[in-house]
Amino acid sequence: MPVSLFHTSISVSSPAALSWRRFPGLALVALAAVLALLGAAGCSSTATPSSGSGTPSTSAAVALSDGYVKATAKDGDMAMSAIFGTLTNTTGSDVSLVKASSDAAGTVELHEMVMDGGAMKMRPKDGGILVPANGTAVLDPGGLHIMLIGLARDIKAGDTVTADLEFSNGDKVTATVVGRDMANANESYDPTNDNG
Repeated sequence: MPVSLFHTSISVSSPAALSWRRFPGLALVALAAVLALLGAAGCSSTATPSSGSGTPSTSAAVALSDGYVKATAKDGDMAMSAIFGTLTNTTGSDVSLVKASSDAAGTVELHEMVMDGGAMKMRPKDGGILVPANGTAVLDPGGLHIMLIGLARDIKAGDTVTADLEFSNGDKVTATVVGRDMANANESYDPTNDNG
């Protein structure tokens, strides 16, 4: 009597083997043993995230999704661009983006846009960008963003830019974003501005 188990056929032809009918518990033990062997052979579907030295962890509590960078020409020492997207925090505690760096720019700052004296002004975000527990923080033109100052090269639509993000919980994540042509996000930045 052939028995099919995960595409493996077992033929039972001896009268002693037919004793499984008399001892159903024996069949369950045999089935459990076969399943255990299949699991040990790598048929399991669960994976354990790993991280190595210098490699961003796949289990980071905060990640940047839908990230993009404004396509901008390198025009002088103060050429600027910005990174946008959604930061998602999967933990039960608030986490802040506290630092960022990129080889695409000499200086990288965390910024916000605020109304000041009837005009929108860009300024560094004191304390970093808060990503609430089990929540998100949206980085978008006219709001929170990662500012790239002193571009090292042109950023064209379709180009990729990497940024290393550091969070208040110690997580470090490398984000790769894609250049995008944008009609907005044409704010200017005056590094001598005293924010007042």
